Amino acid sequence: MRIGYARVSTKDQNFVLQEDALKQAGCEKVFREIVSGAKTSRPVLNDLLSRLRKGDVLVVWKLDRLGRSLDHLVKLANELMERNIDLI
Repeated sequence: MRIGYARVSTKDQNFVLQEDALKQAGCEKVFREIVSGAKTSRPVLNDLLSRLRKGDVLVVWKLDRLGRSLDHLVKLANELMERNIDLI
């Protein structure tokens, strides 16, 4: 299953551009989160990661929507790879 993750940093921003791109990429479900990129707590992302299964595809609009830093992004990518989950 293709699952999307969209994140904005403030309530003043909106999800429209990200959600449109994720739907065009074939996502069946999109998880939305409002949280600053610097925050370590991302409950929606954690919920999404716990629901992903082998063979699923995680789709993000831009990599900066997913990882807080390069180190965090690499850690997430490695975790997904170990679980046989693709990242687009």
